[in-house]
Amino acid sequence: MGTTALGQDERLPLYQRLRDEMLGKIAAGEWLPGEAIPTEAELTRQYGVAVGTVRKAVETLVAEGLLLRAQGRGTFVRRPNFDGSLFRFFRQVSASGQSQVPQSRILECRQVSADAAVSQALKLDEGEPCIFLQRLRLIDGRPLFHERIWLPAERFGALLEIAPADFPPLLYPFYEQHCGQRIASAQETLTVSAIDAELAALLDVTEASPSVIIERTALGYDRTPLEYRLSRAAAQNFRYQVEIS
Repeated sequence: MGTTALGQDERLPLYQRLRDEMLGKIAAGEWLPGEAIPTEAELTRQYGVAVGTVRKAVETLVAEGLLLRAQGRGTFVRRPNFDGSLFRFFRQVSASGQSQVPQSRILECRQVSADAAVSQALKLDEGEPCIFLQRLRLIDGRPLFHERIWLPAERFGALLEIAPADFPPLLYPFYEQHCGQRIASAQETLTVSAIDAELAALLDVTEASPSVIIERTALGYDRTPLEYRLSRAAAQNFRYQVEIS
C-alpha cells in the first residue's frame, strides 16, 4: 500500500503538515472523540515520515487539547467536559445536601434570524437562520441556570424535528448524534449584571439582584463557530475560588 501525500504547502514544517492532516481526519469525523488514533508505527508507514515527525505532530495536538495520551493504552481524540467550567463556580446541592448534576428542561426550540450579536459570534450574515434553544438547568426542580443557545440552522436544522422533552441534559453528544456536529473547544467570558423581570421570574429570585452571565462560543475541530450560548444564574449561587502558589 502506498503512502498518503501530505499538504503541498512546503513552506510549513513537515510535522505541521502532518498535524493539519490529522486534524482534518478529526474534523471530518474519520477519527471520533473517545476513539484511539492509529499508532505511531501506523502513522509513520501511512505518511512515509520519520517517527520523530509523527511524535511532534501528535504532541502539538495534545498541547492544543485535541488529543489525549493514555499511558499503556494509546492516544485518543479528546472529548472535553464543557459542563465542568460552568458548574465549577456554582453550588449544585440538593435539599439533602448532596452534590448533584442539574437536570435539564428545554423550554423552546425554534428557528430565528441571527441578530448582530449572534451573527458576529457565529460568523454568519445578519438575518441568517439559526436554531434557538431556551433551557433551564434545575436542582430538585429549583432553577439554577437559564440558558439561551443559538446554532447555525444549516448545520443544526435536524433539531427542529425533535420534541423539547426528548433533549437530554448533555447537548454536545446530542448535536453529534443528530446533526453530525462535534464541539472541540469553547471560549468563555464572564460578566455580572442586574437580573431583569423576565429572568427573575424564571429563576424565582428578586428583580434587580445581581446575576452572573457566562457567554460561550463553542467551536468545531476546524475552529468553525458552532454554538453561541448565554448562561445566566443568580450571583448568590456563584463562588470563585482559585489556589495560588
